[in-house]
Amino acid sequence: MAGSLARRSLARFGLLRSDYVTGANPLARRLRRISALERREEARAFLRAHNEAAGAGRAAFERRWAEVRRGLSRSGHYDHTPEEIAFGARVAWRNHGRCIGRLFWESLEVADCRTITEPEAMAGRIADHMGEALGDGRVRSIISVFAPVQAGRLPAYLESQQITQYAGHAMPDGTILGDRQNVEATRIARSLGWQPPGEPGRFDLLPFLIRDAADRRMLFSLPDGAVREVPIRHPEHAALAELGLRWYAVPCVSGMILTIGGIDYPCAPFNGFYMGTEIASRNFVDVKRYDLLPDIARAFGLDAAAPGTPLWRDTALTELNRAVLHSFREARVTMVDHHAASDQFMEFHQREQAQGRRVAADWRWIVPPQASSQCEVFHLRMRNFHPVPNYYYNRADDGLQLMPYYGDRQRSRRARMVDRVVRRWKIWKRMAW
Repeated sequence: MAGSLARRSLARFGLLRSDYVTGANPLARRLRRISALERREEARAFLRAHNEAAGAGRAAFERRWAEVRRGLSRSGHYDHTPEEIAFGARVAWRNHGRCIGRLFWESLEVADCRTITEPEAMAGRIADHMGEALGDGRVRSIISVFAPVQAGRLPAYLESQQITQYAGHAMPDGTILGDRQNVEATRIARSLGWQPPGEPGRFDLLPFLIRDAADRRMLFSLPDGAVREVPIRHPEHAALAELGLRWYAVPCVSGMILTIGGIDYPCAPFNGFYMGTEIASRNFVDVKRYDLLPDIARAFGLDAAAPGTPLWRDTALTELNRAVLHSFREARVTMVDHHAASDQFMEFHQREQAQGRRVAADWRWIVPPQASSQCEVFHLRMRNFHPVPNYYYNRADDGLQLMPYYGDRQRSRRARMVDRVVRRWKIWKRMAW
């Protein structure tokens, strides 16, 4: 009895972390650990922002805040309204410091799927999501938000990092055929019964993996026609087509956790459209991915071993980017080049400043890997202050510093100093000492 009273007293003052689940569950290890007071603060800040965006009065905010406060006091949880879910998902995209394509954050289509909790039904919704996103090739940005985490209960969620991924086959001679970053995902899929269609190849589509509420893994494949792949060809160098390169049209990220007002949604797959350098300058050529740059250079007639040719990589990357952009354009699938993406981010930045909001941004993620200094974002000073709502992978990395940001309001110097101290205290408290 005394121990129970002590725990309630600590929780009341926010000194006891409201851990959802303990143990070996991989999702539980990724979730943020925040105190009851921190959760309450995030909820209040989010509701206030939603109230202001909706143009509702103070009375409406006080009524809603009273409901949420009662829910948090009783169970440590409250339910968002459909309008709050839609607003929170869009603002989370607007706040995410690692995304260059946030100009269109208000156009994100939000599907409220919180009542869909069985893996089979979830897989059906994901198939519909992918079909809706692709359409006729003009890719639409969509997010499907499934059930949230509640105290003591984890919902079913997607373990796959993306809905569509290519396998990485570990061959008997020690080499990797396919995408190196997916070797472990391929091993797991094989252990659950998946086999590639025919002989293993470089571009075998993996099924996606759902863990149910009992932590059991289940494999699902998208139906025929739900995935469109674009063959990569160069407008002038026919030899590139002989490499058989291709890539899927819609990138749908499924391994991130959406957090809105102190509530985490571990299954919220969302898609945008590709920037050319993501495929050409990273996926095809990174050493930890396909590592194909020498083969691609030879297809363009470049000799890496010849003396006096130190820029063969630059030439090959430029032509490969040209090929990827040409191929997607020919297939009439939405794609943006890195210069246009840079211009779009600068426009987004200007719009946010005009609204009186600072932009959270991580320079390492925003600046394109190709012709970086020729993109305006290269010269822009950036700081990622990790505001919420947001998306994160795990609490030890990008989730560690997530918290409300008050710097958009006019505040005294003393208040700003207090904010900095409180922020450092929260981060220190959340670290796994």
